[in-house]
Amino acid sequence: MMDKESHLKKNIGFFVSTSLVIGTVIGSGIFMKPGIVLSSTANSTMALLAWFIGGIITLASGLTIAEVSVKIPKTGGLYVYLEEVYGKIWGFICGWVQTLVYGPAIMGALSLYFGSLVSNFFGFPQSSKLMIGVITIILLGILNLLGTQFGGFIQTITTIGKLIPIILIAVFGIFKGDVSVFNAASGSSQATLSMGAAVLATLFAYDGWMNVGFMAGEMKNPSKTLPRAIISGIVIVMIAYLSVNIAMFHVLPAKEIVKLGPNAAATAASSLFGAFGGKILAIGILISIFGCLNGKLLTFPRVTFAMAERGFLPGAKILSSIHPKFKTPVASTILQILLAIIMMIFWNPDRLSDIAMVAVFLFYGLAFNAVFLLRRKEKGQSSLYKVPLYPLTPIIAIIGTIYIIGSTLINAPVDALISVGIALIGLPIYWKLKGKIKSDQEVKAS
Repeated sequence: MMDKESHLKKNIGFFVSTSLVIGTVIGSGIFMKPGIVLSSTANSTMALLAWFIGGIITLASGLTIAEVSVKIPKTGGLYVYLEEVYGKIWGFICGWVQTLVYGPAIMGALSLYFGSLVSNFFGFPQSSKLMIGVITIILLGILNLLGTQFGGFIQTITTIGKLIPIILIAVFGIFKGDVSVFNAASGSSQATLSMGAAVLATLFAYDGWMNVGFMAGEMKNPSKTLPRAIISGIVIVMIAYLSVNIAMFHVLPAKEIVKLGPNAAATAASSLFGAFGGKILAIGILISIFGCLNGKLLTFPRVTFAMAERGFLPGAKILSSIHPKFKTPVASTILQILLAIIMMIFWNPDRLSDIAMVAVFLFYGLAFNAVFLLRRKEKGQSSLYKVPLYPLTPIIAIIGTIYIIGSTLINAPVDALISVGIALIGLPIYWKLKGKIKSDQEVKAS
């Protein structure tokens, strides 16, 4: 098989890679989650601790995957890591679930969130959110197909754009607010309070950082660029999340943040900058989700491409095709967009997110464990990067993953079963495609 990965244009550097990490993580979570986290802990100090713990788990995950990515710097990210370490069947199951569930569901959810916010901002009827979402994902898909330099440029600009309102709220809120930040009671009426539920909410907000690994084959120097981008991006996101929460606690009483829920950030901005500030924040949230969606469109099709390149998807020849001029995976991108649009028609964004998350975290855990296996296999060999505080750092990442899976199985068993069911459906397809590949190889050999 021709090594098409070598024909992908290597024009992605450190700044675009870092902006991909930031852009794919910071979407709506930083604005929507503070009330949920505060409600779960009932205390502002514990809420900040939850955000910090979520950040530490995410940073441990990033530091761990950085070593895996250096040892396996190939396009496809998580899918390729599992294939290289655990064998083709685990790589296939991971890529299959990401192609059919995780990628399209996340992109569909972001598109619907974007459509809903645009409808609210301009006073359009809520029924228009689907059409706006579909138009948005198609437009971004076309721009990304014109070359990674366009998608990367959009990612860099939107990352800068989304950081502006975050910085303004954080700086002005911290210096101009007069409400006590620490030990403020939220007045939560929840029957049971849970630090675990609060950390779970923050981990959902932190998710998305691994997607930059899908583009390792298009980076100028992946062994150096990828770990630096992952670590730098996560640290910036962690600082942003903590700063915005501190600012909001300093501007609004804890009880009001819980009561306002998703509207707390806009209310805080209005308190700081007047009615105009609320509009500015609304634009900032739109830019944030737009940039996050662009990051997903830039990265998720590379999983489909990597699978098709190895012959492990129906229609692999078409799905592994690269545009002769723009050097982008055209068919894989179009497939992901079509699946996302279908999901947008049948499900709401919250349901799409729930179905997606439980599926991917199982594979995250396997990827973190891969560090131990790779170290054992390559004992005594030097590496450009090694995860610090080994083995504590990967152990923290694995514990965080186990918690995510356990909590989702308890709180949303139906969504978990849907994801597991789709994974199991992929097994007979894998065996059939594997047999076809073996048969084709025997024919060529004869």
